[in-house]
Amino acid sequence: MFAYGGNILRINLTTGKYALEPVSEKLAREYLGGRGFTAKILYDELKRGIDPLGPENKVVMASGPLAGLCIPAGGKTTFASKSPATGGYGDSNVGGHLASELKYAGYDAIIIEGASPKPVFIYILNDMIEIRDASELWGKGALTAEKILKDKLGDDFQIAIIGPAGENLVKFACVSHDFGRQAGRTGIGAVMGSKKLKAIAIKGTKSIKVKDPKALYEIGKASFQECFKHPSLKIWQDQGTSSVVDWSNKMGSFPTRNFKTGYFAEHKNINGDTMQEKTIVTNKACFGCPMACGKYAKTHQNNKTYYVEGPEYETAAMIGGDCAITDIFDLSYANWVCDELGLDTISGGNVIAFAIECFEKGIITEKDTNGLKLRFGDIKVFEELAYHIAYRRGIGDILANGARYAAEKFNSDALKIAMQVKGLEISGYESRNAPAMLLAYMTCDIGAHHNRAWAITHDIAAGRDKIEGKAKKVIELQHIRPMFDMLAVCRLPWVELELNLEQYAKFLSIATGENYMLSELLEKSERVWNLTRSFFIREIEGFGRKDDMPPARIYEEAVPDGPTKDQFMTKAKVEQLLDDYYELRGWNKNGIPTEATLRRLKLDRAADELKALGKL
Repeated sequence: MFAYGGNILRINLTTGKYALEPVSEKLAREYLGGRGFTAKILYDELKRGIDPLGPENKVVMASGPLAGLCIPAGGKTTFASKSPATGGYGDSNVGGHLASELKYAGYDAIIIEGASPKPVFIYILNDMIEIRDASELWGKGALTAEKILKDKLGDDFQIAIIGPAGENLVKFACVSHDFGRQAGRTGIGAVMGSKKLKAIAIKGTKSIKVKDPKALYEIGKASFQECFKHPSLKIWQDQGTSSVVDWSNKMGSFPTRNFKTGYFAEHKNINGDTMQEKTIVTNKACFGCPMACGKYAKTHQNNKTYYVEGPEYETAAMIGGDCAITDIFDLSYANWVCDELGLDTISGGNVIAFAIECFEKGIITEKDTNGLKLRFGDIKVFEELAYHIAYRRGIGDILANGARYAAEKFNSDALKIAMQVKGLEISGYESRNAPAMLLAYMTCDIGAHHNRAWAITHDIAAGRDKIEGKAKKVIELQHIRPMFDMLAVCRLPWVELELNLEQYAKFLSIATGENYMLSELLEKSERVWNLTRSFFIREIEGFGRKDDMPPARIYEEAVPDGPTKDQFMTKAKVEQLLDDYYELRGWNKNGIPTEATLRRLKLDRAADELKALGKL
């Protein structure tokens, strides 16, 4: 097949054996790659009811058909498992150079199953696959261990690695890559840790065959030129996603002090301008990306110098605003701490902000924190809590399971302010004043995450007080944006540089020799969306509408200050959003896809299974 590596590599850590399986034309045509492959493989292969941190769970790492080609930003890799954070389908997407290297080695996906009795890493050099001892790496930070491996194997190996948080099964531990890129959400790092898998190191020297190399080169070159001419390119190259801080704060959507409000008065201390002036050393790009939105930065703490990629917007929002860290050097250091420990900065910042508010409200006390006084804006408090979480010490052992779990351990008042949906912590947009963005969080297929449907700009354009039409827009975005993950390309050239969406169907058609229409790609994305929803329904008893509800803070508390002061979402509006969404999705009132919807999308196995379980 054109545009694919051609093989799926299956590695069993229990037996130490591996096998190659060809990628079937049917799988490629119906699920494309990336999260399409991961969703299909996990739904088909995982037994219902398995422990996410048990040996029966699997880690699937997948590239896609546009990765590694001469088109803009073809460098996205999907990691997926049954999520220890939510108990449902979980995946996370990372940029960098893994996706292209995986294909250059001849693989479109790796399925990792079983568990090793001792720490190991997977070594892949084209057709050479080895499971090697990682005892010397175990216990070391993700950044430190990646450098050790690079020094040992060679800088041209691309590495995915976990830190102590993953080793200690923190349920929001991430998979790190390229000294600062992370597959951060849903706890895939913990699944790797449960398998004693410290890292995956890949080097490939093969080529990717495409149907029409000349035509692909021409359309790719023209697309790059389009990107380079766009007036927004410079700000992205100068500041990356940190440039969004000012905009978000101006819109009243910058989460502050555990989402109490959407306005952070000290935002200029941690915004893109300040970062550009004080900490940025150089730009850093993923494979084939003209935007170079990664920023390699230098910071200091305790008379030491630290180098870190970032902070990106989400880190600035969730550690800067949400934990009220007001100094760019402190924020950058907090970013480094999380990267070294292997903690997702989104969930990490969210959970720590939650703990601090619980302390302020007297829900937890110094007795629970072993004498540590939790307060917003204190880098020492943040650092100490981050280490407690990563090593599961004291209250960190509770917080390591996520905000929902911790709130259930504390009391019902805590649950109201645990900012999560389905067990996944909400990312960096306050949405009491943004119905579409709120609905995107509520219905995201992995829990509350922004990248599946960044709908807040639609709220602003269409009217923040309006409910009508918001569900339709969210569904549209939930088909467009995950399509990029299936193709293994970054969505930013489309979002920020206005690269035409139809271009991606053309890229795929030229590369594969198959005729793809954009409408067909979006239908495949809809198929995957319903498949991952079916996974949750299968795995979680009684799953449905209640699991899509946001925390009570959203509909019980008005925004106290800033541009959206006094605004909030009524519970009736929340229910209306869900009613509209379910109807347009072809789901019932409880949020369950109908049998007709599943069969229309060629999800007959899911329809049969859910019907047999009495779910339909």
